[in-house]
Amino acid sequence: MENDNLLFSRLRSVRSRKRTIRKDVEKQIRKKYQRSDELWDIRRNIPWIPLDNPYQRGFVRFFVVREDIMRSKDGDFFEGILKKINTYMYSESRQFLKKKRKYGRRIYVETVQKLKQISLYSWNDPKLGLTPRERQYFLKQEEYCPVRKSYVPYYEFIEPWRFILRIRPNMITHYKPVDFELEKECAELEDYLGQHKIVGIIHKTIYGRSYPWRRKREDIPLIKSRKYITCTMSATEIAESLQDV
Repeated sequence: MENDNLLFSRLRSVRSRKRTIRKDVEKQIRKKYQRSDELWDIRRNIPWIPLDNPYQRGFVRFFVVREDIMRSKDGDFFEGILKKINTYMYSESRQFLKKKRKYGRRIYVETVQKLKQISLYSWNDPKLGLTPRERQYFLKQEEYCPVRKSYVPYYEFIEPWRFILRIRPNMITHYKPVDFELEKECAELEDYLGQHKIVGIIHKTIYGRSYPWRRKREDIPLIKSRKYITCTMSATEIAESLQDV
């Protein structure tokens, strides 16, 4: 009788076995996720090797401070701002054209290049290093995002006329050697960690929270929410209708 009780006590329940399997799977995913971060650091820290014979590959377009602004006393100040919001565009020709369909025909139009917009996260990030004086030259804007179905705030530079575009040959002077074994392992980990179920487990266990597709957005004003946007009667009309009653 005692041997039977000892045997039954050693037997694990179905729930316990499932919990052990789930923990083993999560542990395996965590190890692969950490290995992916390690490989990403290794790839980023591979040193660049200078070329013996540099060559040109198309053209690059970027913003520079206007000469009259650069000669003024605030030249260095605006050059510091430009380093944080400058954008670079590459093209095979100097025209920087793109295809566009108009009246059923494909035509070439000039590609519009703008300064970088600062997101709300980057605005509060100390790595960006915006000084209080530099922040005075930015204006907070909002743009509707159809994917999030909400208005996304960003900061835009209010005096873009201080910068002009300049085109230069895009010279290739260095190259980074490719480690095929490293690239193969990175591709395998990326394919595994990119699966739908694995992504959900990573967000829930490693990041410490789930990632629902539909989440409550309490920071959206009521007037901008879809619930109140269909209201056609204005506040004045509502007040007048109440007075009539």
